[in-house]
Amino acid sequence: MLRGLAVAELESGAGRLGRCLDTYLMERETAIRVNTRIDGGRRNRRNNRILQPPSNTLRQVKQPINGARDRLRIGGRSLILVPSMKRQRLVPRGSLSRLFQEAAEAWRKQEYSLTIELLERAARLDPANPSVWLDLGRAYGLRYDYAAAERCFAKAVRVSPRPVDTLAEAGRRSQEFGHYAMATGFFARAVDNKAASADALVTLAELHERHSRLDEARQLVERALRMESAHPRARLAQARLKRLGSDWAESERLVRMLLSDPACDPATRIRSWYELGGLLDRQGRYDEAMSAWLEAKAAQRPAAAPFVKVLQGIQARVKEMERTVSAGVLRRWSAAAGDLQPLRRLAVLCGHPRSGTTLLEQMLDAHPDIVSAEETHILHDEAYLPLSRGFPQTASVLEVLDSAPPSRLRQSREDYFRFTELFLGKTIGDRLLTDKNPALNVLIPAVVRLFPEAKFLIALRDPRDVCLSCFMQPLALNPVSSAYLSLEGTVNQYASVMGFWRSIVPELPNPWIEIRYEDVVTRLETESRRVLDFLGLSWHPAVLGFHEHARKKPLRSPSYADVVQPVYRRALGRWQNYRTHLEPYLEKLDRFVKAFGYV
Repeated sequence: MLRGLAVAELESGAGRLGRCLDTYLMERETAIRVNTRIDGGRRNRRNNRILQPPSNTLRQVKQPINGARDRLRIGGRSLILVPSMKRQRLVPRGSLSRLFQEAAEAWRKQEYSLTIELLERAARLDPANPSVWLDLGRAYGLRYDYAAAERCFAKAVRVSPRPVDTLAEAGRRSQEFGHYAMATGFFARAVDNKAASADALVTLAELHERHSRLDEARQLVERALRMESAHPRARLAQARLKRLGSDWAESERLVRMLLSDPACDPATRIRSWYELGGLLDRQGRYDEAMSAWLEAKAAQRPAAAPFVKVLQGIQARVKEMERTVSAGVLRRWSAAAGDLQPLRRLAVLCGHPRSGTTLLEQMLDAHPDIVSAEETHILHDEAYLPLSRGFPQTASVLEVLDSAPPSRLRQSREDYFRFTELFLGKTIGDRLLTDKNPALNVLIPAVVRLFPEAKFLIALRDPRDVCLSCFMQPLALNPVSSAYLSLEGTVNQYASVMGFWRSIVPELPNPWIEIRYEDVVTRLETESRRVLDFLGLSWHPAVLGFHEHARKKPLRSPSYADVVQPVYRRALGRWQNYRTHLEPYLEKLDRFVKAFGYV
């Protein structure tokens, strides 16, 4: 049984690096295969984190929806080392093996400083090995020491016999720990060389796309296609950029050509079906759109079984919390706020994925008195997870949280704000921190225990539109997204997540507010004022220009292309276009439709 609730897309950093080191022991001999990619750095972010110990993270290789083969096993993606670059070994094989075994074990135990110390020792033993420096840089990055990570990557490039390949690999490692500016810098250096791969060009194009630098993205994609005219990812990126430029007919033509190509790899084919579905939906060809999405789901389904099993455990754990975390428990935790001084200004923005959390977060982030953290896993990894040390796998969330002494709670609180500042690269100070992540919905008990002063913002949207939107998304397989492979599974997952909110809200001692997506897009200023009043903040007109603000920052959400536009209403009531497909499941959603006022 899972000890906590689950990560769907990304597992804990502990699991990621631990598996990386395990794989390194078997495949460490050599050089980096350049034509690799890690889903454009996308962590699928979104929305799928759980309370799960490192030892429980999935070890199976995920089926990526967007990319080729990669170098180590990271977050479930398979990265492959190949013995193409021979060099003289300067230290015995066993010495490095022992160090990496010890480092992997230390990381699994959350002894991160010891892991880094062991990797530093490995680097001193074999300083001409770029792979060691890359892994050390990744470890630093996962611990939010970005300056040290960059120094290690720079060292890997200097000692590498194939520096262009290593620059691209450093960019991918930077994506893994969410530092897109660093990733962009390394990829830009890689593609500045004639030896750069088409894969590196496309990955940099996708980074530019996420920063709304579409002209730069187009130039890179064109360059990749001149290099490899049949490159599947470049062709898909070309089609996507046409769609972002509102040239739907040309985008559809390009996607259909790609789908008709038998040489298109399975991952890109899946993503192409999703892209086609979205294009057809925008043109009002709803039955064709549903057929395209079903093609994508069918291609993903064979690899879904292990994720479905994990999801069942997650849903069971949510039910357990509904039974065990009572109103009395929550009141007792809230009353302990005096032991957790100093109190901080914190608002947690959650709800179900595709309910408008990204729109709300970007609005609030535009306010000068607010700092927002978009879909990080710091609350889980650095605040909750350390509290679970020493507990058996069968320990309940209630047992873990109830047993924590004030000293450990204070340490978790301090670590949470410290690592958030490191991640954001800015000081929070006296400003309000808004932590936005739909996955935090099932972490509400942990938030109450750790931050009894926190306020909750719950994003709502018509449940039927939410389920349809989740079904439409081109998400890589993970426990939560495995539910979205069918409309029935999507509805069941919605009922689990929002049923938990409905069960806990009458017992919640913290201030909370529900914000409906439909009200935000139809009455933006009115709803903005209501939310700011709830947060105790004065009105500021910058929140109305959130889309301009969003263009100036990297966006991790799948909604990145939407929130750089002014509010629009085309997604309101979209489910009506697919009523015949949703009809068998509407009864299960009916209680939420009524509870949230969508009758």
